[in-house]
Amino acid sequence: MTGTDHYFTAEPASPDERRTRTVHLAGRDVDVETAGGVFSPDHLDGGTEVLLRHVPDPPQDGDLLDLGCGWGPVALSLALHAPAARVWAVDVNDRALDLTRRNAEALGLTGVRAGRPEDVPDDVRFAAIWSNPPIRVGKEALHAMLRQWLRRLVPGGAAYLVVAKNLGSDSLLRWLATELGDAADVDRVATDRGFRVLRVTAR
Repeated sequence: MTGTDHYFTAEPASPDERRTRTVHLAGRDVDVETAGGVFSPDHLDGGTEVLLRHVPDPPQDGDLLDLGCGWGPVALSLALHAPAARVWAVDVNDRALDLTRRNAEALGLTGVRAGRPEDVPDDVRFAAIWSNPPIRVGKEALHAMLRQWLRRLVPGGAAYLVVAKNLGSDSLLRWLATELGDAADVDRVATDRGFRVLRVTAR
């Protein structure tokens, strides 16, 4: 990446050089396409790996959300586990969205809908949210993003977020509990390799 080219940039300036990687998702090895200018282009990020190791199987139907999809490992995992569900893969990075679409198509996952935040209809409510959120966008932007999406969980629906301990997972846990108040239960379900997996269950 260039000095000004981040994975949360809408149109990365780095060359769009596609390459194929084999990764382990939903209990199987799959070939995926990645590229520079997106989050963790060369391997399955450690935080994402921890998240996928500790989440329960998602609901088999309804709307599911991968918030900050990158090249798509979480969205692909959701769709592999729940092929009848509609999986929304949301990102602001156009290259990431294209990669997610192409990877879903190559795997025959017809339920994946990759798009920008504004492409998700306002009336959609989520049975589950899985996310390795972009902590480095800054606390204010992160809080705004979580405030927007977590309130769209259906009653009983759960969001699972993975955050590195040294990047403020414990303070984020406290903020979520305060911010959501009586609308949700917030707890920590796993600690693994320096990461925390946080759960938000809508009441």
